[in-house]
Amino acid sequence: MSQQNEPTDELNEATLLAQRVSTGASTAAAELENYLATIEQSEGEIHAFNTVLADEARTRAADIDQRIAAGESVGPLAGVPVAVKDNLCTTGVDTTCSSKMLEGWKPPYDAAVVESLTAAGAILVGKTNLDEFAMGSSTENSAFGPTRNPADVTRVPGGSSGGSAAAVAANFAPLSLGSDTGGSIRQPASLCGVVGVKPTYGAVSRYGLIAFASSLDQIGPFAHSVTDAALLYDVIAGHDQRDSTSIPTGIPTVSDGLDAGVEGLRVGVVKELSGTTEGFEPEVARQTQAAADALAEAGAKVDEVSIPTVMAGLSAYYILAPAEASSNLARYDGVRYGLRQPGANTAAMMRASRTAGFGSEVKRRIMLGTYALSAGYYDAFYGRAQKVRTLIIEDFERAYQDFDVLLTPTSPCVAFPFDAKTDPLTMYLNDVCTIPSNLAGHPAMSVPFGTGADGLPVGVQVMAPMLGEQTMFRVGAALENAAQTITNGGA
Repeated sequence: MSQQNEPTDELNEATLLAQRVSTGASTAAAELENYLATIEQSEGEIHAFNTVLADEARTRAADIDQRIAAGESVGPLAGVPVAVKDNLCTTGVDTTCSSKMLEGWKPPYDAAVVESLTAAGAILVGKTNLDEFAMGSSTENSAFGPTRNPADVTRVPGGSSGGSAAAVAANFAPLSLGSDTGGSIRQPASLCGVVGVKPTYGAVSRYGLIAFASSLDQIGPFAHSVTDAALLYDVIAGHDQRDSTSIPTGIPTVSDGLDAGVEGLRVGVVKELSGTTEGFEPEVARQTQAAADALAEAGAKVDEVSIPTVMAGLSAYYILAPAEASSNLARYDGVRYGLRQPGANTAAMMRASRTAGFGSEVKRRIMLGTYALSAGYYDAFYGRAQKVRTLIIEDFERAYQDFDVLLTPTSPCVAFPFDAKTDPLTMYLNDVCTIPSNLAGHPAMSVPFGTGADGLPVGVQVMAPMLGEQTMFRVGAALENAAQTITNGGA
């Protein structure tokens, strides 16, 4: 049986806003003021942004309205306010990575995804807060202070894209962009109760994304609904010759297939990440099972699948990612751009600049990565982690021979209080479900599905094989429908 994708209008705010503006039923300026008023009212408490671009956004909205009045088509995101993570370059606008190292730095160019937003008629409303250089799972590591979860301001929003998730959850913007290296879109999406998508590695250009770990980083959307996330994904996906890792073949669009239902699709519930293992909150496990049951009721063929190597993903990731970070962050030396501290000579200046510019988590990962790459330890750590990565990819390939998509919790827990996880290893465990998709380069998305402890949001993760976004979004839409039906009492 086919289940149609009919999310409530309230969820599809970006799609409907673009329709209103492009048809003249409303104006970009009027729509923008509603969001700016919400930002003005609540940003002081939430701190989703490092920079709010109110004046620039108003100028952009006026231009869009003039073009529409002249009969022009301004694109699929006509007049839609969008927030972007503060590790995406924006011409003449501070791009800090939430680090003292880049405080005040204004790039001379736009990231490819920012160019795509402009071409599609979107309005950039601000740059969002993040864990410094995207290293964290709570947005507590920002040099400019933490972001708070709109669902409960005593809790973290997740990370590292916590500001982008919070901006959508707090209705500061209907859409936002984040980056995902080990779960940094999906985990905060889960904790804040919004949709978050990590595309296939290479499906979205990384040109203008300030690198953390180049073989893992990927840019993706946040939205209130799967429909809106699909709209934004279709705008930013595609080949870019400026990114050597960009997939040269055509990237399939996803918006048109959302109403296809899931009848006959094969869904595998990953045994090792089902939520029944140690470290997962019972309510998270319960909602994941409820999501699997809902897909089965909608006509999917649901069964359990074992992928043993996923449990080694966390260990492999925390060798590979810091190793790449230690190399990527070597450019911040106080010489070419960024913070420069005085020193008696060049070496002393570099040491002083990096000591003052980087926070503790960034320093920790640089040291871990440098150690893993050092002579005598390369094969024992980095080389072995790469072999584990290969095994994970092979295990996923075998699983996708029998299943179209895989299902897991997104996060082992709901949003946790500030300062609750001060031990780095405890914090790193938040990424146990999300990291495998980054290591494999596969797409994955988090869809809100009910609540857990203290009534806080729970996200369910849908994973798919490379370039499997069309099917992944279909399943996400079915989960969204089921969640709404449950919320509305089965009506």
